[in-house]
Amino acid sequence: MHNDPVIVDIVRSPMGRGKPGGSLSAVHPADLLAQTLQGLFARNPRVDPGAVDDVIVGCVSQAGEQGFPTGRSAWLAAGYPVHVPSTTVDRRCGSSQQALQFAAQAVASGDQEIVLAGGIESMSRVPMGSARLGKDVFGAGYGARYLLNVGQGVAAELVAARWGIDRAEMDRYAARSHALADSARADGRLAREIVPIMTPDGTVDADETIRPDTTAEGLGTLRAAFEDPALMQSFPDIRWSVSAGNSSQITDGASMALIMSASRAAGLGLRPRARFVAFDVIADDPVMMLTAPIPATRRVLAKAGLAIGDIDHLEVNEAFASVPLAWQRELGSDPDRLNPRGGAIALGHPLGASGTRLMASLVSGLEETGGRYGLQVMCEAGGQANATIIERI
Repeated sequence: MHNDPVIVDIVRSPMGRGKPGGSLSAVHPADLLAQTLQGLFARNPRVDPGAVDDVIVGCVSQAGEQGFPTGRSAWLAAGYPVHVPSTTVDRRCGSSQQALQFAAQAVASGDQEIVLAGGIESMSRVPMGSARLGKDVFGAGYGARYLLNVGQGVAAELVAARWGIDRAEMDRYAARSHALADSARADGRLAREIVPIMTPDGTVDADETIRPDTTAEGLGTLRAAFEDPALMQSFPDIRWSVSAGNSSQITDGASMALIMSASRAAGLGLRPRARFVAFDVIADDPVMMLTAPIPATRRVLAKAGLAIGDIDHLEVNEAFASVPLAWQRELGSDPDRLNPRGGAIALGHPLGASGTRLMASLVSGLEETGGRYGLQVMCEAGGQANATIIERI
């Protein structure tokens, strides 16, 4: 159809460790995103930046150096026309996946033809939680309804307890993530989605986060990261098995996708890489917090008229190992199709940028295997989740 939204291209920066001294920590988040934008246009010289209708950017910690709409400052830093606007989306970990959905919906409506969607998070320069500054962000009404508010790490423990996922299983899964990511790096598959980033110390063109020597046995020696004996009375089933090693890494990164109508892509002589099939966004219990990917997946499959067995590549964000493992128990998917190029445990989780990072992996993975359908789903703070199904073109 004339307004069918398609992914023409999608890129990301390398993933840098989100702490002082990390490979991208010396780069301002606006400049990190600006270079990612420049890398995208360098790969697509037929696209005039001045023809872009909007730039939608996911960012979670909108404070400090990310306190101004970073998409706007990045666009101008990259030297592009001043008339192109930008807006910022915060749906927590799913922010840039939501940006993708907003972009596709704008194109499908016929209101816009070319939209950029992506994300940014410099967790070394703007630490997670900076926007809260120790304040009560929930208010009295929320507090009255949910007397006990736990962090995501404790929520990951609750998920592990509910689905009977033990420490050994999570550590094996985490070691698998590093092994698969290292394999994809070694044979050049990751390099095809990465644009190099200039830093004061030189060019960074590879992920810093992958640890190829990771073993489940080594991970098993790490302490439980979120143990809180005060919670045992409320949650007696918790076994305190979530560690830094079987959780996603704090990371710096940026990602960006070029979305346009199929007709505009044809007019420019561009061959799209994928089309959007279906979207869903849903919320679940905010205390369990990380379970919404399960109903989101069921709903998006129903919207697409597909079964889980029809999906050739599955990207379920590895916020914590218990999340994709619980999801897999419920959905009964082929384990070999789940995060087959590694996930956030190995590659990192630069909050606002992760949604588009996962989509880059999904698109590339389908092309590498010749698969047809791909599904991406992410858990999000507050008990939310986004799900997206694409089809390789």
